[in-house]
Amino acid sequence: MTDYRPMLQLPEAAGYKAGDVLVLAGELFGRGYANGLVDEAKRIGMTVIGMTVGRRDSDGSLRPLNAEELAAAEANLGGSIINVPLEAGFDMESVDGQPSIVEQLKKAKPDEWSSIKLDAGFIDKARTAGTARFRAALQQIAQQLETIIPANVNILISHTMAGGIPRARVFMPLLNRVFKGTGDKYLASSDFWSSDLGKLCDVSFNEVSADTFRYLIEETASLRERNTAAGARVNYSAYGYHGTEVLMGGKFLWQSYTPYVQGWAKIRLEDIAKEASEKGITAAVFNCPEILTNSSALFLGVEISLYPLLSVIRATIGDAAEPLFDRCRALLKEGETLERMLERADAYLTSPVVAEMLDYASWPHHNTRDQAELMLAASAELMGMHADQKQLVCAELSRVVFRSTGKLIVHGSWNPPAPAVWLTHGIVARLQADKLGEGIL
Repeated sequence: MTDYRPMLQLPEAAGYKAGDVLVLAGELFGRGYANGLVDEAKRIGMTVIGMTVGRRDSDGSLRPLNAEELAAAEANLGGSIINVPLEAGFDMESVDGQPSIVEQLKKAKPDEWSSIKLDAGFIDKARTAGTARFRAALQQIAQQLETIIPANVNILISHTMAGGIPRARVFMPLLNRVFKGTGDKYLASSDFWSSDLGKLCDVSFNEVSADTFRYLIEETASLRERNTAAGARVNYSAYGYHGTEVLMGGKFLWQSYTPYVQGWAKIRLEDIAKEASEKGITAAVFNCPEILTNSSALFLGVEISLYPLLSVIRATIGDAAEPLFDRCRALLKEGETLERMLERADAYLTSPVVAEMLDYASWPHHNTRDQAELMLAASAELMGMHADQKQLVCAELSRVVFRSTGKLIVHGSWNPPAPAVWLTHGIVARLQADKLGEGIL
């Protein structure tokens, strides 16, 4: 288990300059953490080069983006994209003439989840095949990067890959029960995790969310060595999650969304950064606070710990926080107040049921029926305070977080204090008081 290392001091301005390069290792979709990183790189004047996961045709074959898709992806990124399909994972790999895992699970029924059996040997073969395909694509991308990027410029290679839920239909109903289920619909995450389907998820999460960072570091070795030999820097960053400190009962305490079954993969991601750092490679995982995005919508309740950020920002910058508060107040139902919203969020975070989940050393934690029902009820209550369920206070706060973490990662990656660093609500609020944080609120 990695030691908990919150970022206590704002990083000094990084040495990146106009003409240096941000390489985004992962396709940019929607609005989320990576957007803040791209925004800050552009503000500095860095060139942004992206990648794509490619697209699957109706027959399941993986292909590059077509002209229309590439134009849309590059417009969204605001930079060029190397059009080599870099899809992580192995769930659609057919090996030795056997159908892929997705094909094998096509007729699987959610109510038979506990009795479904999978061939561990085939999973290993499929993973090996998926890894080989991914590495071969990375090799092509690395060669193109050496052609595109001059040897004398600094490079930040940022790993933004996460997830790994196999694309068989059987999974979403089950995961909805794990993350959103109450009453008869509740499914204990520990029961799911110990099943063959859960074990498959574990392997897949490790491959997609963690091991791709190792492959990225290894396959860009030539680029790294070339540029460092020329006196430039090549640094690596990755997005992690390992809980974070938030204001609870008037104190800053570590907490985490539960159940976060991807947590074991995130620990593996931290270990990969540590191994690289021990070899003299500048690599760091930045564990970010919770936000609400399209991809996090499955994890209902993850947004509850966002609300206390309002109090921390106000305590840190005073009246300068009023524009943010005004925007948030405007989102509430008539008669509701931010003060009551913060009280209700704190009531959940400080409840005895949640207190059982505040042990950092035993993370990640599985859910319990009491915890799940309390969390989901609290989430529904807080959501119900809004005038429009599509216009949320936590969406406003999410923008503050991803813009802030983008700046903290870009500048923190230049000389990271540790291979795994936690970006807490406290450092996000302090950034708002610093010149570097201008324009976030």
